[in-house]
Amino acid sequence: MVVPLTTQPPLGTTDPLDLYKWLEDYEKKTRGQALALAHNGNLSNGWMFPTDRTYAGGRVDKNYVELRAKWEPLYEVTQIKGDGEAHPLLSPNDEFADYETWDKGNLDLTALKKPDMLQREYAREALKLGLALENKLGTNPYKFGMVGATDSHTSLSTAEEENFFGKSASVEPSATRIDHPFVKSELAAIEGYELVASGYQGVWASENTRKAIFDAMMRKETYATTGPRIPVRFFGGWDFDDNDLRSRAPAFRGYEKGVPMGGELSKAPEGKSPTFMVYALRDPIGANLDRIQIIKGWLDKDGKTQEKVYDVVWSGDRKPDAKGKLPPVGNTVDLEAANWTNTIGASELATVWIDPDFDAKEKAFYYARVIEIPTPRWVVYDRVRLGAKIPKEAKLIHQERAYTSPIWYTP
Repeated sequence: MVVPLTTQPPLGTTDPLDLYKWLEDYEKKTRGQALALAHNGNLSNGWMFPTDRTYAGGRVDKNYVELRAKWEPLYEVTQIKGDGEAHPLLSPNDEFADYETWDKGNLDLTALKKPDMLQREYAREALKLGLALENKLGTNPYKFGMVGATDSHTSLSTAEEENFFGKSASVEPSATRIDHPFVKSELAAIEGYELVASGYQGVWASENTRKAIFDAMMRKETYATTGPRIPVRFFGGWDFDDNDLRSRAPAFRGYEKGVPMGGELSKAPEGKSPTFMVYALRDPIGANLDRIQIIKGWLDKDGKTQEKVYDVVWSGDRKPDAKGKLPPVGNTVDLEAANWTNTIGASELATVWIDPDFDAKEKAFYYARVIEIPTPRWVVYDRVRLGAKIPKEAKLIHQERAYTSPIWYTP
């Protein structure tokens, strides 16, 4: 049955408030549910996560933040047009921040990147900005869960490097697709070899039904991967310990003693720091795991946003150096064969971690990042299989990953 909607968004509107009105009207008319999910904002020229004015000229005020928090519970953190978790200029102390970075302005390249726009384009920075806006306006508009998608127009789910069919029919596997710029202007170009074989969305639902999956998305119990099918669980609470991992079914203990990814920690008990239980398995036919990290962002006593990356569990017998830096896992990639071996890394990693820097008076968020061992990018497979010539500027090796939705702490 087609239900007529009395309020249609203006054709070509750039005002998200018009979209929110339409979604509200849809729910009233159909008694259904809806959500909005934005594309990766790394080509938005700084308009994806506004802090003062919106692209349409509206104000980022109490009404805006409340509506955005209501209608946009999820965010696409990785896809074919680049990865949008972090940027090396925003997170200079994060050695894994520069992953498949597209930061050349908007998609038609009519404007090149500006230093002040990056903080309003990347997910980690947006999560931090959300804490500050909540202090100012009472609601965090950027309290989103992480998801990934391909943004491909081929009807194919091909986010794996060895099975990458590109964004559209024009860049399906061929000996020359690497040479064709994705977009080009007089100012700059995004080259064909920069396309990203990404990504997927993981959902922890109570059952495999549309309703259960939608409910899980609304509560943000989701995670993103850049292509590998990595299962990862992430729980936060006040009393997790190593015994909670010994049952081989940590999810049961996770729900009993805490909250899952996408959740909110309760008020801190006197004298306690939050504990986090994280558990990940490698893709069954993919690469081993290098490490799991927990990324923390917080609003300090002066109202400034901060972040820190913690290596919480890793493969092998590596030891952090005096500055806390963990040595690289190694590299088994064979570029001539487009191959790697799982002789390094681990098939699974799990730990319980306690925040050593917790301040019960400071708002914070935490999410887990799972890093694989190095593997070949899709361009290497094109060279081996199709005879493609790879420009020297192209990256040949990367470390794929998964990002969980955050867990928030509010005093």
